[in-house]
Amino acid sequence: MWTTAKDLKAQLMRLWQRGELLRDAVTGHDRFPLRLTIKGPASADITARFEAVRVWAAELAHAGPVRLEWQEVRHRVQGVQRMPSAAWIDAMEAALAWLGKRRDWERFSKLAELTRRQNPSLLPWLEKRPFQALELEAEWPHLLAVVDWIAQHPRPAIYLRQVDVPGVHSKFIERHRAVLAELLDLTLPANAIDASKTGVAQFAARYGFLDKPTRIRFRLLDPSIHAVAGTSCPDVTLDADSFSRLSIEVRRVIITENETNFLALPNIPGAMALFGAGYGWEALARARWLERCAIHYWGDIDTHGFAILDRLRQHFAHVESFLMDRATLEAHAAFWGREDTPQRADLARLTQEERRLYDDLRDNRIGENLRLEQEHIGFGWVSERIGQICLYGSDEPNGQDDNHP
Repeated sequence: MWTTAKDLKAQLMRLWQRGELLRDAVTGHDRFPLRLTIKGPASADITARFEAVRVWAAELAHAGPVRLEWQEVRHRVQGVQRMPSAAWIDAMEAALAWLGKRRDWERFSKLAELTRRQNPSLLPWLEKRPFQALELEAEWPHLLAVVDWIAQHPRPAIYLRQVDVPGVHSKFIERHRAVLAELLDLTLPANAIDASKTGVAQFAARYGFLDKPTRIRFRLLDPSIHAVAGTSCPDVTLDADSFSRLSIEVRRVIITENETNFLALPNIPGAMALFGAGYGWEALARARWLERCAIHYWGDIDTHGFAILDRLRQHFAHVESFLMDRATLEAHAAFWGREDTPQRADLARLTQEERRLYDDLRDNRIGENLRLEQEHIGFGWVSERIGQICLYGSDEPNGQDDNHP
């Protein structure tokens, strides 16, 4: 098909949509005069459709602010004909007017100029993300101010709430953590950034701010153990550091991922229940006193449950699984469900029995994406197993079976 005025404008619009024209405001690159491509009639078209060719050329000659480049074509029937061979836009102003983008260009140019004056190290970010910069136009001065404050107070060891920038509050910083992280990485020296901390959730740790303490929730299951004066078997939540310094006579710990199970566990001599943290075991790992306790992990019988168990054993190798066995799975077939996105990785820290069940679940040998959620296990079955570990299970951390890695 022959190139039309609409096609020429579309070529220019693609440059805009890729951010190329806006980037010129940052780099100073001058791409004008800009050549646009024309696909015109072939020789056979001039013979068979001469009038259509003539109309096409005339319409193209009046296409917006386009300057055409012509070439003479010698035709055996029609003689010498002048045909458009290329189109040119001579200036940025003409291109912006044709696209209706002059206002956006002016807005972005002001952002680039402000950044060039206040923090030129951030110009590469504007060049990379021009349209995101336009979306942040109203917030950009405050973002620059926050970056400047942190650059002047590297790794401040305070909460984000304490950042004292006029017009900026902690929710603003929280809302823009992803952008600020990219800007700070361009501005700060390497020794002001903890590169091991990544992602929005670790923003505070990456740049040396204090973060909200991780909370650990537990219940004492032995009324004779008094962690809080005047209470019996309290449900307590502590920050991870305080939990790590506990000094109580606990010999056994049961970790469960389900709150109802956590609340419903019966009294057990010398025992504590912990409300699990999924894959986030680093905070719990600070409590090295748990190494002297027998630890039982009760998760769902599915691939993710075994993956969580595997991760927990990174920190406490002596952990034993609880109610995550084939007998429990088969006894509750009526409650089998489906796991949406099963794990596929090999898990090196499972016992032989656990690994066999995990492999059967992962490879769909029992059923497709099979899972048994822990809350569906009958509580009579739970109580019987608790009785077994209390009667026969070791209270020492080396009491796991011989098949454990």
